[in-house]
Amino acid sequence: MTKARYLIIGNSAAAVGAVTGIRQQDPDGSIVILSREKEHTYSRPLITYLLGGKVTEDAMYYRPQDFYRQNQVEARLGVEAKALDVAAKKVLTDQDEIGYDKLLLATGGRPILPPDMKGLDCEGVFSFTTWEDARKIAHYIEANQVKRAVVVGGGLIGLKSVEALVARGLKVTVVELADRILSITLDQTASDLAAQSLERAGVELLCGTTVASVQSDQGRISGVTLTSGKKRSCGLLIMAIGVVPAAGLARQAGLEVDRGIVVDGRLQTSAEGVFAAGDVAQATEILSGKKMPIPIWPVAYRQGFIAGSNMAGAELVYEGGLAMNSVEICGLPTISTGRTSLEEGDGVEILRHLNREKLHYKKIVLKDNRVVGAVFVGDINRAGIFTGLIKSGIKVAAIKNRLLDEEFGLITLPPSYRDQVQSGKGVVTL
Repeated sequence: MTKARYLIIGNSAAAVGAVTGIRQQDPDGSIVILSREKEHTYSRPLITYLLGGKVTEDAMYYRPQDFYRQNQVEARLGVEAKALDVAAKKVLTDQDEIGYDKLLLATGGRPILPPDMKGLDCEGVFSFTTWEDARKIAHYIEANQVKRAVVVGGGLIGLKSVEALVARGLKVTVVELADRILSITLDQTASDLAAQSLERAGVELLCGTTVASVQSDQGRISGVTLTSGKKRSCGLLIMAIGVVPAAGLARQAGLEVDRGIVVDGRLQTSAEGVFAAGDVAQATEILSGKKMPIPIWPVAYRQGFIAGSNMAGAELVYEGGLAMNSVEICGLPTISTGRTSLEEGDGVEILRHLNREKLHYKKIVLKDNRVVGAVFVGDINRAGIFTGLIKSGIKVAAIKNRLLDEEFGLITLPPSYRDQVQSGKGVVTL
């Protein structure tokens, strides 16, 4: 049985952050990384750009090829962790057992596939969350000369998938069960603008329905039937209805698991010496103070860094993450951050500016004269400033009437505001 001082399960942003944190505290302790994916650590948000031909494979890597060697990491790629025994401090893989002193679970998320949808087992049905998924989809499109695709899910993953498919010249239909796309992150106005951008790109959008069954011809997908009764022919189906924390290993081991793996302020789980970070972790959200998974790349890196540092003896406290989503929809950039769904009243005030012709929209959510949420569509240049205002928690009553000005920027803030925003809580430099 192999023994490691530090064992990390996962190989994405949280794992990279953890290696960095560990090595700042402990230059020599042995580190083993297990990853069921075979790729060197890569930037997962770029997979849709890879499929769409906007980036090359060389641009996918998140760290240089000698990252493992430089940090004295034994990376076991393509090796899956099968079981965790926290009492014996060991992990069973599909090859052997590995003992550990400290363990980080950075297993990310897994795509949701509805168990009652008929016909999903035919060829041409994909999820889209990994580099390997992008390879398989690209190969299938080319090998079968696919011209039409259906994407189930109008959320972030679904719409990024759509952009990639449109870039490859496919005709795409989006099927969304909710009454609008991006219903969790955007309000009705912002969602309407995003829908206009899709339609301008020739994308068909069907809301309030989903796929009831999948039809196939000689084992390959040929079309779908919707719950509305409509039918659409297609040569490709991407299931993008959501991702959930991949917490099965932790649940099997008896760790506290809610929506994700529950962690404390040090990012330690309910088991001593076992930490969790990234999309699988349920940690503090700074505005509500509640614990929730926040599947965002910078949050994952920050959590990984703090967890790794603490595994190696530091006493860092995770200050909390901020929900933030950014997606470009057929050339239309959108960003939402913080608590964007609050309604006016009880100390809540909402500022809006809309230019339908340009597809530009700004929404600023204030609570007790503090910025707690923001939505930007089309023009996103100042989104970072508002994220800083949210994180700093400073009152903006004195400049409230200027927040929607075209020329509003960091330089227009009073010096005291500027200092606080620039050093705001949770700011991460990767």
